[in-house]
Amino acid sequence: MDLPNRSWSIHTRPEIIQKYEILERVGAGAYSDVYRGRRLSDDLIVALKEIHDYQSAFREIEALQVLQSSPNVVVLHEYFWSEDEDAVLVLEFLRTDLASLIKDAKRNWEDGISGGEIKRWMVQILHAVDACHRNSIVHRDLKPSNLLISETGVLKLADFGQARILIEPGFDNPHLHEPHDPNRVTIIQHAEVIPEADNSHQEGSGNQEKGTMSKKEYASDLDDLKAKSSIDDIDKETNFHDGNASCLATCTTSDVEDDPFKGSYYYEAEEGGDDTYGKLTSCVGTRWFKAPELLYGSTNYGPEIDLWSLGCIFAELFSLEPLFPGTSDIDQLSRIFSVSGNLTEENSPGCSKYPDYGIISFNKVENPVGLEACLPNRSPDELLLVKKLICFDPASRATAMELLHDKYLNEEPLPVPVSELRVPSTNHAQDEGSPGGWCDYKDMDSDSDFEEFSTFNVTTTNAGFSIQFP
Repeated sequence: MDLPNRSWSIHTRPEIIQKYEILERVGAGAYSDVYRGRRLSDDLIVALKEIHDYQSAFREIEALQVLQSSPNVVVLHEYFWSEDEDAVLVLEFLRTDLASLIKDAKRNWEDGISGGEIKRWMVQILHAVDACHRNSIVHRDLKPSNLLISETGVLKLADFGQARILIEPGFDNPHLHEPHDPNRVTIIQHAEVIPEADNSHQEGSGNQEKGTMSKKEYASDLDDLKAKSSIDDIDKETNFHDGNASCLATCTTSDVEDDPFKGSYYYEAEEGGDDTYGKLTSCVGTRWFKAPELLYGSTNYGPEIDLWSLGCIFAELFSLEPLFPGTSDIDQLSRIFSVSGNLTEENSPGCSKYPDYGIISFNKVENPVGLEACLPNRSPDELLLVKKLICFDPASRATAMELLHDKYLNEEPLPVPVSELRVPSTNHAQDEGSPGGWCDYKDMDSDSDFEEFSTFNVTTTNAGFSIQFP
């Protein structure tokens, strides 16, 4: 059956060009294109994200609707979606991101990022992640290039194309279905949105109702939701690990080969089935920020995978270098183990049940170097903050709300006001001639290429085979 003709361009869609002037394309990838535009009614500069994949568009719209009251999540002004055209999301335009800030600090700031600045960035990131988790949303692709920054220093989480809302499969919310209007649907605010946590110590947060959920209740609810989300239909993932993958004000796109899953160690395509609230998949996220359980193929996870990513981001703010810059999924695990030791039932109960745990094994790391070697000259409190997130046992990772009350963030030097943050004047991906690409992340595409290893042992087992790396 032939697919319907699509314009693949917002330039030819009258419902859009009647309201917006398309100024330039600022990002491009296999599944989306992003344009800077001007709203004709009031000259507001916006980002228009044209998404060529139904599932990514659905997830991003769904998550952004739920989070519209969150001051540290990118604003979705409206979206356009018709039966024979791609979805186009109209988002607030933010000129740079945390990836560019880290790069700028490394190149041009003699003193790096100050302690007070780091803390303010952390507070804003934590508010964004807490908003997601309190509304049962797992972002699944946290990284510096998805943390956008306004010219005034406000940080906002973006790119929810891989996000999942952990709700009961039978739950029917009429606002989350594909629009009935063939041309345009404006945003409908969710009545079910859970209020954000206390933002009283963050500038510009506005008047927010304070959440009263205890940690025990919070964890219990998330466990219930996670259990309810596992149904028979597999999550047929259309998002994948990024190669050169970030774009201004956007939300991330992905530049990949025609076959995005070629060489992916985990992905097994299954045809058919409604996967909107289906079983989770390990084929999400960007390698450098990916939790070990995902690298071992686990599909039984929740917000804890975002918390590991947070630890990698915070470590990078301290050192201005990626914590685990793996060149393949196997190399990623090797780098993690060289720092933290091997993954075992002792430090992560239940890890032996990960799908690939019995297939991939490593020689015992006798003397792991520890996070101290990766973050030299950092204080004990700074190291402890990262250690609360970079731990093998997902259940032991500190929540975003716990970290907002952490000693480190509430002692001198205190987080500086947002107005005092230094912000890069441009997005470095643009400067380096790579639209939508952060060049330092060029090797993060997902694979499990073995050729970089000189030796490895393959052993036949009852389950099939086992691969051991030195």
